[in-house]
Amino acid sequence: MLTALLVTGAAALLASGGLWVFWLEPRSLSVTRLRISSPAWPKSAPPLRIALLADLHAAGPYETPARLAQVVARANAEAPDLVLLLGDYIDLRLVKTSLVLPEAIAPVLAGLQAPLGVHAVLGNHDWEAGGARMTAALAAAGIGVLENAARRLRHGGHDFWLAGIGDAWSGADEVAATLDQITDRAPVVAMTHSPDVFPEVPARVALTVAGHTHGGQVRLPLIGALVVPSRYRRRYAYGHIVEGGRQLFVSRGIGHSLLPMRFLCPPEIALITLCHAQPEAAAAKKALSLAGSSA
Repeated sequence: MLTALLVTGAAALLASGGLWVFWLEPRSLSVTRLRISSPAWPKSAPPLRIALLADLHAAGPYETPARLAQVVARANAEAPDLVLLLGDYIDLRLVKTSLVLPEAIAPVLAGLQAPLGVHAVLGNHDWEAGGARMTAALAAAGIGVLENAARRLRHGGHDFWLAGIGDAWSGADEVAATLDQITDRAPVVAMTHSPDVFPEVPARVALTVAGHTHGGQVRLPLIGALVVPSRYRRRYAYGHIVEGGRQLFVSRGIGHSLLPMRFLCPPEIALITLCHAQPEAAAAKKALSLAGSSA
């Protein structure tokens, strides 16, 4: 009798765990709101609200056009100043029930709304599936793709540059050549797919944003992310990272890689508010954070 109860309990636990990992968490969606203070963002400039959508990996059964439409509506509800799309819109290697093609993805993303526009870079899976096709589909939907290119934008009476750096995982990154296109001292926001470019990004860039890692997709208590597709392993797995005063944010993204599963790493839309910080204030904040983490 006791053995039967133990077996039944174990089976129920495994079933509920599988339901969470393969159904409930992958289908969830959260909004991560974070304020990032950077000395490279001018004091006179108003804060900039940036919505980040990364790693859609559009395919059935979860990341369908209907699901993407829900993501778009949720992002629009946050009323961002700027929307940045961080690559991997498509994935041919997923275990999937259907494939959503670029021509079906782009019109849904065209529903995104922001005064400063919607801008994109490509990810490694986009290149594997045909980067030119994805670029053309996004362009036809009114979404510009910045592949190793910089664009000047204006916010609250102040100019800043948006620099799109190619995907390091695909060997398409040209950090120096991209930043060489910037012709003045206006602040810079850099967007890319893989965070592996970050060590090359200079301090004059106020914020770098990336995706690709999915935050690990599966994170175990006390252990963290099991697999991080980065040459730096967990160094840039997820979240707000500060190195030498330089700011990076890596999103968990929306979809999933290979298997339709997530654990303790739910899909997210990231909403970043970028604002000014005095260098000494930023240093004090970092020191306080380090002291708290060592306590």
